[in-house]
Amino acid sequence: MKLLFVGDVIGRPGRRIVEHCLQDLVAAEEAELVVLNCENSAAGFGVTPDIANSFLDLGVDVLTSGNHIWDKKQIYDYFAQQPRLLRPANYPDAPGSGLYVGCTDRGVRYAVLNLQGRTYMPATHCPFRMVDEMLDSIEDDVKVRFLDFHAEVTSEKQAMGWHLDGRVSGVVGTHTHVPTADERVLPKGTAYQTDAGMTGPIHSVIGMDVRGSLDRFLTAMPARFEPASGPVRMNAVLIDIDEKTGKARSIERRTANLQ
Repeated sequence: MKLLFVGDVIGRPGRRIVEHCLQDLVAAEEAELVVLNCENSAAGFGVTPDIANSFLDLGVDVLTSGNHIWDKKQIYDYFAQQPRLLRPANYPDAPGSGLYVGCTDRGVRYAVLNLQGRTYMPATHCPFRMVDEMLDSIEDDVKVRFLDFHAEVTSEKQAMGWHLDGRVSGVVGTHTHVPTADERVLPKGTAYQTDAGMTGPIHSVIGMDVRGSLDRFLTAMPARFEPASGPVRMNAVLIDIDEKTGKARSIERRTANLQ
């Protein structure tokens, strides 16, 4: 089976390209499982219930997130209504869950996990120990297992890839918004990429308006961050998985562009 993972969606521009291009990409690649990181989809910070519902209506199977999932307070109660929206599992005593176990239309069971790194990030439980506990809780017949690891530093993401090699189908990083060129299948069968990149404006600083971003660096003063305008790119990852073993056959980057 094929799993399509869409990198961090940034504000209205990111939502626009998802609306225009996602279904065509899914059809072209014959993807059976679609996962999308939505944590920046509401004006660049957080997600609302309406936006989450719009992604699910477009055919997204599971929504993952990260540290910005808490930026829109109205999402807190939504977790109880929609188990397909995940937040990083290693937040202590927070609403929602970091694990969803589902089934494709063809009857293939799968698990999607969401965890957050700790280096230069908010204080959370250890993601490495947490993922061990999560995997122990998943039934053995669920062979297809995918992790969105929302983390800042490359070394922590790579360490997680090696920690899970042979135990999950894929580990793909999010958060930095810049796609990395290190996609590969690790020796024991886990597809890995350090960061999928963002789905948002190309002429930007990680999705945000260039002027505001530059002002922060040039003046060291607070400046308003808003999603940039102009051409938009969707960065995604396609993983081909042997559903009987859970091992990945291949991992490839995929993009779509919209003016």
